[in-house]
Amino acid sequence: MRRFVIFVLIVLLYMVIHEGAHIATAAFFDEFEAVTWNVIGPEVIFKTPVEQRSGFQWALISGVSNLITIILGYLMLLNRQRFSQASSLFSKGAAYFLTVLLLVADPLNLSIGPFFYGGDVYGIAEGLDIHRYVIQFIFLIILLLNRELVASKLLPAYDVESDQILFRPWIFKPERN
Repeated sequence: MRRFVIFVLIVLLYMVIHEGAHIATAAFFDEFEAVTWNVIGPEVIFKTPVEQRSGFQWALISGVSNLITIILGYLMLLNRQRFSQASSLFSKGAAYFLTVLLLVADPLNLSIGPFFYGGDVYGIAEGLDIHRYVIQFIFLIILLLNRELVASKLLPAYDVESDQILFRPWIFKPERN
């Protein structure tokens, strides 16, 4: 039960970071309208309707939140030894789940997610004036790289072992403590 509570709190923290970055960037460009809650969580509503959006600012409004979460994930991964040795089970579990979520959620959202729902990829593509498949491909590579980092670097730091193919390194040898 404790792990579930930690996971739920971390998902909420991730949403605050991700959607908060959308809000801050949109507010900077005077595009923030509101936040609503839908089936998959919070959604930031912008002033300009989708069909009227153009320009580089939309790449920033849509993409900065994704970059922030991924960069935070890399920073957490770099500090994995310190986090994994925390004396508090809550701190240790929170750091573990947050690192995984920060490294995997947005690359998954930008690579595979658009096949099932809208999302940030459309704003990034519009703002950069490139096809969304280019962005999806780039973030699929990032997703696979981050999955490998989680399997080979993060899981060993927390003494997590698994025979599940998604949690085993495919390229790098796992680090040993």
